[in-house]
Amino acid sequence: MTTAATATATTDLDDEQRERLDGAIDALEAGSRTWSALDAGQRAKLLRVVRTAVASSAEEWAHTAAASKGLNGSHPLRGEEWLSGPYSVLGALDAYAETLSRLASGRNPLEGIRIDRAPGGRARVHAFPLTGLDKVLLSGFTGEVWLEPGTTPRIARATAGLAQRTPAEPGGVGLVLGAGNVTSIPVLDVLYELLAYNRTVLLKVNPTQDALVPVFEHAFAALIEPGFLRIVRGGGDVGAYLTGHKSIAHVHITGSAATFDAITWGAPGSATTRRRRENRPLLKKPITAELGGVSPIIVVPGEWTDADLTFQAEHIATMRLQNSGHNCIAGQVVIMSSEWAQADAFRAALRRAYAKAPERPIWYPHSDGRMQQANDDYPDALVLGDRLLVELGADDEATALETTEYFAPVLGVVALPGTGQDFLDAAVAHANDRLQGTLGANLLIDPATERSLGAGFDRAITALRYGSIAINAWTAFGFITPTLTWGAFPGNTLQDVGSGIGVVHNALLLDRVERTVLRGPFRPFPRSLPGAGGGGRFTILPKPPWFVTARTGAVVSEGLTRFRANGGAIGLVKTLLQALRA
Repeated sequence: MTTAATATATTDLDDEQRERLDGAIDALEAGSRTWSALDAGQRAKLLRVVRTAVASSAEEWAHTAAASKGLNGSHPLRGEEWLSGPYSVLGALDAYAETLSRLASGRNPLEGIRIDRAPGGRARVHAFPLTGLDKVLLSGFTGEVWLEPGTTPRIARATAGLAQRTPAEPGGVGLVLGAGNVTSIPVLDVLYELLAYNRTVLLKVNPTQDALVPVFEHAFAALIEPGFLRIVRGGGDVGAYLTGHKSIAHVHITGSAATFDAITWGAPGSATTRRRRENRPLLKKPITAELGGVSPIIVVPGEWTDADLTFQAEHIATMRLQNSGHNCIAGQVVIMSSEWAQADAFRAALRRAYAKAPERPIWYPHSDGRMQQANDDYPDALVLGDRLLVELGADDEATALETTEYFAPVLGVVALPGTGQDFLDAAVAHANDRLQGTLGANLLIDPATERSLGAGFDRAITALRYGSIAINAWTAFGFITPTLTWGAFPGNTLQDVGSGIGVVHNALLLDRVERTVLRGPFRPFPRSLPGAGGGGRFTILPKPPWFVTARTGAVVSEGLTRFRANGGAIGLVKTLLQALRA
């Protein structure tokens, strides 16, 4: 033990617990030597073995996760647990295996992938879609990874691969303090530690995911048996013991800024205040983190049809209500124009969409307290079943809404003056300067309005200081897309951690990442057809299955995951026919 905070916390652990944890770390230290002896090709083969086990575990994974969140076998939103669990992990394993296979054959991970220049002279990697199947099934969606200014395409290619360029150099043992809200997060973080840094990994699951440990142990047995991964349960006392352990080389946490600060600086008090002032963190080892924030949804005024108003209102309801709002990337503040001619019509559509989404349990620990806090902050908010809608006027106080990540079904609407470029620039500045955090921002704009703004639109996107930006999409799509990156905008520090430090996912293993920019279709199929008034990106998707208002979302999400796991053209056709009924 290396810190006073750890010494205090570990008095709650008995000798048997400490011996069990020490034994897990010892096994991982031995496993680190074995891992360093594997070349990229052997690691790719190992990931394919893991993939087979994950595919066989997908049904149990999704059903266990849904049950843990109070979603029974007939609940219309149970499909969320297929997409945010095994589907995401299967995609990541495929993408990492492809990167490793390229390296093993002497090829560059970015071979055949277009790299050009983004605004501001940044190198931009066109990282999605990369497969023919994704180009068809997810037509209309594209994703780019923008690298830090000064990074040229040549540098991007020369550095892609990160630690897999030198697989024999061990990274020690890393600790992942797993998230409790989305079941793929802990294992995706494990994969990144293994592959981006050559670290074997001790995963401490959040107590909310204890029921999934047997599923994880089966799915990742090929990593556990040789000592590349160990999984342990426990609360804050176990976490404190592990973060202070002398044999842990690095810590990664997905959680809250308060937890990050407690790990880094210690519990609140005069001693911690003094340490922060003197810049003497308790934690003496590197730490990375993904910590959430208050995510904006910027609605750029234009001439929308009634169908556009309805579809995009349901889009926003999904950004807030998926997983009951227990998402670090849940949209929380809608920023719209007070001068938009259709503002009242859109507000009405948003109220309808927000109210009609299926009810579900508010299941995450302490979320009832955050709901009460939102009620206290905004006693005049509209109560719609299990959720709140806070519509603020020009003179209303928005500070609580814009600086408190409620992590619960609370959606706010604020209005700014202006139209066109003036509004967009003001909305970007408002999001940058007033909203807490820099993890993700969403922006909705019709194709005609985007064309009219021209280069001004690109400048506005460049000015948004967020690690993930979704245009006519939700940033969660980027979360489940493995070749894109996930993390806060660069620049946060131990003293002011904001939405976190570093990135994860990033299956192309890109260095010097600044942000991901994701684009989707403004209109769904069939309104996306040329000549059907779409005027934008074509997509074969009608209402996407992740929409909380998709009538067939559960069966389509399950079908897509089963296809991702096992293939099968007949099953895919049946799933697509169900999608048309969404």
